[in-house]
Amino acid sequence: MDSKEQNLATLNEIRQMMDRSSRFISLSGWSGIAAGTCALIGAWLAADKIGGYYRISYDTPNVCPSCLKKDLIAIAVGVFIAAFLSAALFTFIKSKKDGIAIWGLAARKLMWNTLLPMAAGAFLLLRMMELKQYELIAPASLIFYGLALVNGSKFTVGEVRFLGYAIIATGIFNLWAIGYGLACWAFGFGVLHILYGLAMWWKYERKQ
Repeated sequence: MDSKEQNLATLNEIRQMMDRSSRFISLSGWSGIAAGTCALIGAWLAADKIGGYYRISYDTPNVCPSCLKKDLIAIAVGVFIAAFLSAALFTFIKSKKDGIAIWGLAARKLMWNTLLPMAAGAFLLLRMMELKQYELIAPASLIFYGLALVNGSKFTVGEVRFLGYAIIATGIFNLWAIGYGLACWAFGFGVLHILYGLAMWWKYERKQ
């Protein structure tokens, strides 16, 4: 190896070290696939609950709007926990394989910049539920989650930014397609996550 090749190799090593220190690059494609799958299962369960509710006549004493609301909230919380735990598990496995600390400075910055817009969105969603503006919950959740991904993308791989853009666009579309809230929610949180995960796996993990 001549001096020119040695210099190039050294520069590549320095660049990789800088990437590792400034960005969390151990996100696994399987994390996206798992999160998207959880979202699709949750959408299916929610559709079943909503369908069952509207199949019952409104004149029937057994109709319970508050029960449907509690069921949908429980499904949403369950999906979030399952998606978070599965994503964390696959990310932990990839971090171990890459030899990167899962809770380093870059990971903490990524977590903070992602959770801040999501927390603000959660307060907005709670207020919407209090005001019974249920038709805006799906698009608002999509838009704030997409903003969270875009905000945190500067601390991780660039593909996260494009996922955020796509989810924001889905939420904006849903603002003018109110009757398709659950379908847009399933597409944004489910299908787009799976497509993102497959792309990440193909680009970064397939050869491994």
